[in-house]
Amino acid sequence: MSRLEAKKPPLFISEPLTRDAVSQSLSLLSGILKSSYGPAGRLKQLHNGVGGCVCTTSQSSALLGHLSVSQPVLRVLTASVRNHVSRFSDCGLFTAILCCGFIENFRSLNVAPFTVIQISKHLLSLCMDHLKSEACGCRVSVDFSSIETLVCLVRSILTSKPACMLNKTEVDHLTSLVLKAFIFTVPCHAERNAVLGKCVIVPVKGRRVEDSTVLPGLLIETPEIQLGKPLAVKRTGSNIIRIALFSMSMSGDGFNPEEGTIAVHHGVSLEDSELNQLLNVGQQLVKDEVGLVVCQKVMHPSLKQYLKENGVMAVDRAGLSLMEPLGRLTGSQPIASIHSLSSDCYGSLKDLCIESFASKRFLHLIPEDTVICTLILCNRSETAWDELKRVCETAEHVLQLTVKEPLALLGGGCTETHLASYIRHKSSGLPASTFKELDCSQTQYQLVADGFCRSLESVARSLSHDGEEILTDMVYGHCWFVPSGSPCVSKWSDLVSKCGCGMNGNTEDLSWRFLQGHSGSPVIQACPKEPSVKIADLLTLDCFAAKCSGLQVALETANLILDLSYIIEDQN
Repeated sequence: MSRLEAKKPPLFISEPLTRDAVSQSLSLLSGILKSSYGPAGRLKQLHNGVGGCVCTTSQSSALLGHLSVSQPVLRVLTASVRNHVSRFSDCGLFTAILCCGFIENFRSLNVAPFTVIQISKHLLSLCMDHLKSEACGCRVSVDFSSIETLVCLVRSILTSKPACMLNKTEVDHLTSLVLKAFIFTVPCHAERNAVLGKCVIVPVKGRRVEDSTVLPGLLIETPEIQLGKPLAVKRTGSNIIRIALFSMSMSGDGFNPEEGTIAVHHGVSLEDSELNQLLNVGQQLVKDEVGLVVCQKVMHPSLKQYLKENGVMAVDRAGLSLMEPLGRLTGSQPIASIHSLSSDCYGSLKDLCIESFASKRFLHLIPEDTVICTLILCNRSETAWDELKRVCETAEHVLQLTVKEPLALLGGGCTETHLASYIRHKSSGLPASTFKELDCSQTQYQLVADGFCRSLESVARSLSHDGEEILTDMVYGHCWFVPSGSPCVSKWSDLVSKCGCGMNGNTEDLSWRFLQGHSGSPVIQACPKEPSVKIADLLTLDCFAAKCSGLQVALETANLILDLSYIIEDQN
């Protein structure tokens, strides 16, 4: 077949970062992300041009998931950040804003990209070494024998997303629920290769946040169950409830014409034959003293009736998302075929009961010993609930990461300004051998270091959305916010009470200066080794693992983009 039109040659774009279209798109994306950052971040409403659901959010996973990005450079950036978020759930906006800052600050330097990349890698190693050292002043140890630091960590996550629309009472309530749910997922018996459990979130929209609760075990929505009737379930001789879990369809219409043809003898009904096989399975389940049958898909009404008459409770349409936690909760193996039915596949439960929330009815599966729990999550509107669900999932993941690495970083912009101050302090006293090893001059190193620090400080400045003045102190390198419209005073301590993270107060003269991101910023005297207040005070904290990864991802992605010399696009 001949072509209707000639094949077009590919489009070659040289030095893409010098193009106005790329610069404008990068600046626009950076502005969207910065304006969404922090507890006072502005919400974004995202929808497509042909209708569909509207997403109101300031969360990176939702923002980047709904944004349509056409520029190849920005697609590299957003894909990198989304990959980071898929692994850590947190610090997505931090990573994206910092990456944009690195690109904007580094490309304006009169330094070769290769040299910039080499120097920035060295600066990153200085940051990572500092963050992992005991002397780091922006790192907090997390003690799991005490709950105070964990409360600060969860509160910081819940209050960072204004679209959840939570007041202080609701934040306190949800913080305790998230921590309670997390504790349920920790195995009671310590093992060498212990695996954390899972918290399943069940939506109840249109109710107060304070109505949210956590229950051990699992809830399965069962609208057909009638309240007030006793729940008679068959039990074994040892007073446990045996459960069978089916991942196949038990509707009796298992034949799919797309899979081929089936030869049926004259006078034989295929539907009756399948139903007889299902009833044979039911007989075997009754014989094996199974008390509960859960099917991922649809179950034939006749089979459900047969099981009910024999004291076996049947639940169908459980859905794929519940199969994995159901298996872990009960110890059952999902049965994928009626021909593979075996007593080895059965699991067990301690008890069953009916729970009612709002207008919904649930079957509550209570195990003997569980690492699976259910969070009944309520919020007044669907938009606020969607955002709250993502935030609670993030909080659970952050707590899991913190178990592996029991550390946290100071939030509120203090880690970023502290690191910037540390890098300025460290880079000013490097030996000549370092510049020789990096094959750069001291001037080039200082230019890149200053761009690196200004990028970090730009993240802290992004927390200001109402015209607040931002200060940093010369002793700890922390971030301080002066309310907009404050009167002129001779002492900054008259206007600021606590730094962004809440660790330091205004009780001493800290020699504050404006955080404007200009070069030639002064160097702090030293980095504090110990926190100046007790951890029990309400601190703003960030996930250590997520923020360290975000710092690395931001720089590596920026370096990749800075190193681009050509973009080749297929025009066909």
